[in-house]
Amino acid sequence: MRKIVGSLFLVLAAVMLCVVPVHAGDLSISAAASLREAVTELGSAFSAKSPDVRIQNNFAASGALAKQIETGAPADVFFSANVKWMDFLVEKGLIDKRYTTVVAYNVLVFVGKPDLKAKTMQDLVKLERIAVGSPKSVPAGDYAVQAIKKAGIEKQLEGKLVMGKDVRECLMYADRGEVTGAFVYKTDAEQMAKNVKILFIVPQGLYPKVTYPLGVTAAGAKKPEAVAYFKFAQSAEGKKILAKHGFIVE
Repeated sequence: MRKIVGSLFLVLAAVMLCVVPVHAGDLSISAAASLREAVTELGSAFSAKSPDVRIQNNFAASGALAKQIETGAPADVFFSANVKWMDFLVEKGLIDKRYTTVVAYNVLVFVGKPDLKAKTMQDLVKLERIAVGSPKSVPAGDYAVQAIKKAGIEKQLEGKLVMGKDVRECLMYADRGEVTGAFVYKTDAEQMAKNVKILFIVPQGLYPKVTYPLGVTAAGAKKPEAVAYFKFAQSAEGKKILAKHGFIVE
């Protein structure tokens, strides 16, 4: 009798395995903080087409994310806010070269209270505290520091720069009045700022073009859904979502 019951249990277990839907898998997306809303919407749109895929987003400074991936953190897809950190992972063999492309561009701006008299880079020397992303890990901060150096005001701003962990934190500092102004992306200023506004656009000649490369990790390249997501982000629908959030697409 016990053998019969045991056999029936095994049969039922096998049937249940066939009945329970098999999950295609999870996708771990690591994306620059400035892409939070756009990538969240990209994930929702992709999930609508692939309901069996669950997406987990991880947002932070591009450098911090790259270091996480380097040390083994789970990531199938990486959106960087500059080429530097994508190249860093490619050189280490952690990004599959077959699946890398540029998906969008942005513009660096300076924000502050509406009545703040700052219209050019030279006007910044009169200010007290300026927020920039830590240039070692935050692309926006790297772009800003390059612009400051090329504008010839590096010495005048010594002791005035307040480092943020990512570009969104810099905007928050300015919004709260904890700094006089901040270097942020145009997309962040237009969609997230509450108490500050764009005072001027940083001249493009002072820093490299803000570029957002997208790549599939070596681990992600083994997942068909990661490659599908990579292609979706480049599709007309994907570009429309990025453009909706203020990014420049080509």
